[in-house]
Amino acid sequence: MKWYKGKTIQQLLFYITFVCLFTMALPVDTDAFSDQVVQKGATGEDVVELQARLQYNGYYEGDIDGVFGWGTYWSVRNFQEKFELEVDGLVGQKMKGMLEKATEFDKEFVHRMLREGREFTYYGGVDKNIQKGPKGGKDKEDPKPKKDTQETKQPAKEKAPDQAAPEPPAEAETPEEGTPKRYPGEDIPDETPAPEEAVPQEDDGVSIQKAVNVPEGYSDNDINIMAQAVHGEARGEPHVGKVAVAAVILNRVQSPTFPNTVTDVIFEPRAFTAVADGQIWLTPNEDAKKAVLDAINGQDPTGNALYYFNPDTATSAWIWGRPQIKQIGKHVFCE
Repeated sequence: MKWYKGKTIQQLLFYITFVCLFTMALPVDTDAFSDQVVQKGATGEDVVELQARLQYNGYYEGDIDGVFGWGTYWSVRNFQEKFELEVDGLVGQKMKGMLEKATEFDKEFVHRMLREGREFTYYGGVDKNIQKGPKGGKDKEDPKPKKDTQETKQPAKEKAPDQAAPEPPAEAETPEEGTPKRYPGEDIPDETPAPEEAVPQEDDGVSIQKAVNVPEGYSDNDINIMAQAVHGEARGEPHVGKVAVAAVILNRVQSPTFPNTVTDVIFEPRAFTAVADGQIWLTPNEDAKKAVLDAINGQDPTGNALYYFNPDTATSAWIWGRPQIKQIGKHVFCE
């Protein structure tokens, strides 16, 4: 039966248009991202898919490990800049949609490679047999040092007889015997450059510790915007007062009654004076940045405060009614 008999051209066009629109509206069965925003510090399947898709089109060269670290963060920013998205390091629905259109994601292949412990790549247009790396990346690295040690041992065995015959150490001792008066007392100070070499090692250790103290789970944007807020809110306060303001921001992020990101906490309406009067956009000094890092690394001189105010300028009866914890500088910190 030909259902279109007796139909006008307008009716046929209407049916065709309806079918096309209905088909486009149907959900696509793909191994796509979840609805959550993916950001630095995240782990899991969303990050695996993000890294795989970014590597597929050449924006990510690191390991596909499901950990959203700095390498993934900068790859996301580069992708956002290239495709004229908001460059914030956050992977929202718009960026996910662009990645899904521009790349392919073979979830079964990628997760199988991870389960097998392979070092593999996932670049578009490359045959999967080539992408698959050897199993057990650590085992693959072990033979290299063994070959090196064998090579270093062989030359040592060949050179040892030549060095043993003349034994030049005896010639090295003769100049010391030529200065017998200096030998007992001055040879020992001459052997003390070792402490001077140890000093840079201690400095290197300090710098490594400082690098480790830069916290994970916070983006550059988080740290910068917190430093701007601290500078705007506590400029002129002692360092502990600046740490206290930063601690309040972090306490709010952890509290269920406030937004759960640094940016949302700071820009919550009527939350901070520095946002209202524009001082948030002043360039923060180094002390403000250090205060932020101190707070992120666990310092909280406020005793878990969620609010603070200046008693000389505050006019709100509500803030005066909050249970007070302590005063630091010009600010009173409250529960």
